[in-house]
Amino acid sequence: MGEGATDGEGQAARRLSQRRVAQWVRDYSRLPGIPDEFLSPDGAPRAVWSRFFDAFGALAPDEIERRFAMADRHLREAGVTYRAPGDSADRPWSVSHLPLLIDEADWQQLSAGIKQRAQLLELVLRDIYGEGRLVAEGALPAAAIAGSPEYLRPVCGVAPPGGRYLSIYAADVGRGPDGRWWVLGDRTQAPSGAGYALENRLVLSRAFADLYKSMNVPRVAPFFEAFRDSLRASADRDEPRIGVLTPGSFSETYFEHATLARYLGFLLVEGDDLAVSDNRIHIRTVAGLKRLDVLLRRVDSNSLDPLELDASSRLGVPGLIDVLRKDGVVVANMPGSGVLEARALLGFLPALSRRLLGEDLKMPHIATWWCGQRSAREEVLARLDEVAIEGAYRRGVPGFHGTGPVLAGELDASERQRLIDAIGGRGMDYVGQEVVRLSTMPVWEQGQLTPRPFVLRVFAAATPDGWTIMPGGFCRIAEQADARAVSMGDGARAADVWVVSEKQVSTATLLPATDKVRIRRIAGVLPSRAADNLFWLGRYLERAEATLRLVRALGSPMRGPNNKGASAAMQSAERIQRILVAWGAISQASRTAPGRIAAEALQSPDRFGSALSLVRAAQRTATGLRERLSPDAWQVITEMAERLAYEVEDDDSVLSAAELTLQELASFAGLAQENMNRAAGWRFLDMGRRAERAINTTRFARQFAYDEAGDEDLDVLLTLVDCQITYRSRYLLAPLLAPVRDLAVLDTYNPRSVAFQVASLNEHIAALPSLKEYGLIEKPQRLAVAVQAMLATAEAEKLEVKTLFSLEQDLLNLAEAIGLHYFPHGPNASRPEKLTGLA
Repeated sequence: MGEGATDGEGQAARRLSQRRVAQWVRDYSRLPGIPDEFLSPDGAPRAVWSRFFDAFGALAPDEIERRFAMADRHLREAGVTYRAPGDSADRPWSVSHLPLLIDEADWQQLSAGIKQRAQLLELVLRDIYGEGRLVAEGALPAAAIAGSPEYLRPVCGVAPPGGRYLSIYAADVGRGPDGRWWVLGDRTQAPSGAGYALENRLVLSRAFADLYKSMNVPRVAPFFEAFRDSLRASADRDEPRIGVLTPGSFSETYFEHATLARYLGFLLVEGDDLAVSDNRIHIRTVAGLKRLDVLLRRVDSNSLDPLELDASSRLGVPGLIDVLRKDGVVVANMPGSGVLEARALLGFLPALSRRLLGEDLKMPHIATWWCGQRSAREEVLARLDEVAIEGAYRRGVPGFHGTGPVLAGELDASERQRLIDAIGGRGMDYVGQEVVRLSTMPVWEQGQLTPRPFVLRVFAAATPDGWTIMPGGFCRIAEQADARAVSMGDGARAADVWVVSEKQVSTATLLPATDKVRIRRIAGVLPSRAADNLFWLGRYLERAEATLRLVRALGSPMRGPNNKGASAAMQSAERIQRILVAWGAISQASRTAPGRIAAEALQSPDRFGSALSLVRAAQRTATGLRERLSPDAWQVITEMAERLAYEVEDDDSVLSAAELTLQELASFAGLAQENMNRAAGWRFLDMGRRAERAINTTRFARQFAYDEAGDEDLDVLLTLVDCQITYRSRYLLAPLLAPVRDLAVLDTYNPRSVAFQVASLNEHIAALPSLKEYGLIEKPQRLAVAVQAMLATAEAEKLEVKTLFSLEQDLLNLAEAIGLHYFPHGPNASRPEKLTGLA
């Protein structure tokens, strides 16, 4: 009976699922005349989607929403972001809760077309920057190439180190009116999206683990493994050092750069991290210059070398092009490869394919006419109302606002004539393209399926065995139902792409097989910029903690100004406020409004020393360390910034916010202490915390342990350095000057004392590599040893305010010396390797 009941329940659930799917199909409204990925031309769901929704429809509505919430929570906790053009802050990443599904047979045709196109473009680049036969023999107009700002004359004749112009290629594709895939554009400069495709896969495969497995979706790890191995093989030594060159944290896709660096095991570097020496590219590290063999660039070609390209660029490496000439570094993709992204070249590719490959293009692209040729220009002008006008070389149409195409039929008479005159006067800057509307796919909105246009970006990586295609890709979905183009800056969202197979797929990962692993215990390479960021991350967080402790200490006179000792309490409160003013946390002290003062110090966005401003500074610094911080650490920093930005309503909520944020700071410290590898990166993070804590504690001791300090001031100091319990357990007395000074400044057993911080700084500096081997200790260690000796020989009874002030200055000088020594800038940035010699 039990089994029969179970079977009956299962059949009822299947019938319910079938009814729900049928209802979704009936409600799915197609846009007239547009190809759709979900429905076949006869209006029935395609087989691959039926298979998906048979399983998806079996989930209860509450379960579907729970899975969707899980996906959103993962994105939020992982801090996945992007920055649209013109944005001053990052946006949260938006992923559709349904994947784009492509059946295996369809994917094979798409992959074949992408491989052929990548091979063709590699050959075209080789000729453009090499022998130049295509131009000489009339197959390509010289003006179509030379007119592109991405055509780099300094690279002409430079054979690409590693043997390839293109190491990675991507094509934006969509479903054409005939049901075939059409190429919408080529991406040969520095194709973005692969890292986001990886994040999209992680999100959807976790949220719908069983469904993902049942659909036999190939993993993307083998693609990244092949790409990584190809870059390694392109170098001229067995264990090359590979870097991802990023414009920095203000880049639109910086999160992706950090993701790729972390996933592939590469170094994330900026132009300032690199220097030319001995015809090689080197990374500036805390141990000196270290050779870099391969650069996977995410910087536009023209910005790579200010000496030979854009002189105003601060993103590149002076001398990089000359290093390429001398075969000193592999750059993927080769500078100048972006010339093939020009729409001006699209119309010539079919003939070039027949000429160079001996075959027609397997995948067509949008019909395009370059107006630099008379016949094409006349064709475009004659059909002006039937075509879209685009820029030949850049996004947007020269002389017109916006970044999209211009439709002559939508212009008024004067604007239309201006467009005609512009094409006639300088046709080489314009192309006419067939107007195509993007195919659609289903998205989940308010419990039903809705069609939305999409663009699929497919990635190809060059390997010694040919081109390999990522099984899936990066899909962007428009929010407007009639979109003609999609970009992440136009309110679009992304989607994972599942290539669905009938047979089980490999479970390969990017992790090497156990029998191929050579055990290594190495500290790794730490670029000076990363060390600088880690050092300042520690300082900002410790500075925020000191401010929060002052806010909390200010709470005592706020709660009881009329109690016994009120006068002393108010004097202590005034001292706290003077420190907050000096630190830039508040504008001015006030005897009558301590609650307002505390709130300002806690969360004023305009005061650079407020806790909110300091945590935000830490967050900005941490943004440049995304490849080095765990998701948990990033989440803690994000939650602190969000908590402090939330407006407080009264004195109690000020104290509550301060307490909770202090707990989160302790959580971050615990993560760093327990989870970070004890390499140089951890040392610089801890050095920043120790240096800032030593400076702040000395300032506190100077302000509250002065020669005439009373019980109230000394009690405040013990609160600020979190030593109330320790003091009472040792002395069983009211606070006295000498014991309090000893505990806060000289006691090496107290983890919050100045002496403890200086001892830790000495240990860290001694463990770091020396930059010059001339037998003398270097300046940071010399200063740290001197300060430690002073603290070791000092006596609490004789520790005057003047001595504390001198100690504070010495600590500030020590922190500055660390920065100048390990994070050199300006003319000091190009330091040499270690200097060695014979005695």
